[in-house]
Amino acid sequence: MSAGATYEAVLFDLDGTLVDTAPDMVAALLALMQAEGRKPLPYALARSFVSNGAAGLIGLAFPDVPRNEHDRLRHDFLDRYQAAVCVHSRLFPGLEEVLRRLDAGGVPWGVVTNKPGHLSRALLDGLGLHDRAACLVAGDTIPERKPDPAPLLLASRQTGVDPGRSVYVGDAARDIEAGKRAGMHTIAAAYGYVTGDDDPVRWDAHQIAADTAELAHLLLKGVNLDA
Repeated sequence: MSAGATYEAVLFDLDGTLVDTAPDMVAALLALMQAEGRKPLPYALARSFVSNGAAGLIGLAFPDVPRNEHDRLRHDFLDRYQAAVCVHSRLFPGLEEVLRRLDAGGVPWGVVTNKPGHLSRALLDGLGLHDRAACLVAGDTIPERKPDPAPLLLASRQTGVDPGRSVYVGDAARDIEAGKRAGMHTIAAAYGYVTGDDDPVRWDAHQIAADTAELAHLLLKGVNLDA
């Protein structure tokens, strides 16, 4: 690693941080709502809940259903989403260039997400990223999930970089909590899927990226590749 680098590995949350998955996830949710005879939610509202996963989206769209019905709807949603997991999902603007620079500079990068493994792999495969990533720790890779630091500590072992020399980027409070508990530098992706009653400033991340241009600057400077 170049002299002066702040960290030597970059880890990303997936939905709302590295990849804009909202178009496909919201499409699956709206299709389910239509099938269930429900009035569709505004896209912007549903988008803001995507980082809360299937359970959060179902809770938003069907707040009045009993628990056993909630489980049925969640499985239906996941089936619909799996069938179209990477139709309109894309890397957020500018992040392909960041990954290209990291690859060229020999800086390992990976993904730590609470998204189920089969969906995470299918998404990364669809975007041509799976074979480039140094690690993928998904929501069912181990029993623990964020905000527990265990998934991030596993990612550090897989990248071969000490947590204290790694950075984790996420768009939810649980991401920042997990990263800090793992001893990593943390960056809050304020451009991600943040609900209207939340504020990334309250997450107490080491840094906040208002948009992907700012994130690119912070990451490339941090690994000493900003020249």
